[in-house]
Amino acid sequence: MREEVKNWWEKAKADLKTAKKNFEVEEYEASALFCQQSVEKGLKALSIKRFKGFKKVHDLVVLGREVELPDEFINMCKELSPAYTYTRYPDVSRIKNIRKVSEELINYAEKVLEWIEKTL
Repeated sequence: MREEVKNWWEKAKADLKTAKKNFEVEEYEASALFCQQSVEKGLKALSIKRFKGFKKVHDLVVLGREVELPDEFINMCKELSPAYTYTRYPDVSRIKNIRKVSEELINYAEKVLEWIEKTL
C-alpha cells in the first residue's frame, strides 16, 4: 500500500475509534462528526489508490460514486454526509435524538470502512 494511501486509511480508522469513544462519553454530535470524517478519509484513501488523488469535497455520496461504492453503502453515505454540517454549525437545525442517530452512524461507518478495507 502506498504511503499516502496508508496514511489516509490509518486516519480513517482512528477517526472511527474517536467516534466510538465520544459516543461512550455521551458526546453524540462529536461522535457523528467523526463517523462522517472516518468515511470521508477512507473514501479518499481509496481514491488516492485508484486515481492518485481525490476531489476536495466533503460530500460522501460524490466521493463514494467516484470510487464505485455499491448502492447499499451510497445510501449510508447519504445519512453520514450531513453530519459534517449539522454537528459543526450553530445555524443548522439540530438533530432530534442525536444519540440514536450517532449510534446508527457508527454502524454505517463501520460497514463502509469494512468495504473500503477489502477494496484497498
